[in-house]
Amino acid sequence: METPVLRRLRDLTDFEVADNNPDVRGWTVRGSDGRALGTVHELIVEPESLKVRYLDVELDSRFNINEYENHILLPIGAAALDADDDNVFVPALNSESVLTYPPYVEIQISREYEEAMLRALGKEPATPNPRFYEQDSFDADSFYHRRKAS
Repeated sequence: METPVLRRLRDLTDFEVADNNPDVRGWTVRGSDGRALGTVHELIVEPESLKVRYLDVELDSRFNINEYENHILLPIGAAALDADDDNVFVPALNSESVLTYPPYVEIQISREYEEAMLRALGKEPATPNPRFYEQDSFDADSFYHRRKAS
């Protein structure tokens, strides 16, 4: 099966974040240790299904990752919103494990890369899986459920 087309939200002029969901771009991403890992730079969406699949996270400069590898992608279901403040929590990562997480080269997303991300988060991708994005790691409802925009 062919990998679905994924696009940056900013490139889709006819798309926007759903009215009942907050736009998390610019929010702080925190690991299981509570330390900031970076900020949500962009949302990566699957236009065909109208769903956010990934958070493009720009890592803090303190990680000393080179300028071409300072972003990571997080499957949206692997993160959770803070109920009160503008934070995104990633329980499977911390300030040490993020250093071994697969770096993201903008908009080059292969199924092999997606599977490597899941493994780095401690999740084994279901293969073969014709409905790859139906795994819990891509459940946007679990991401947004704690906090709906007013």
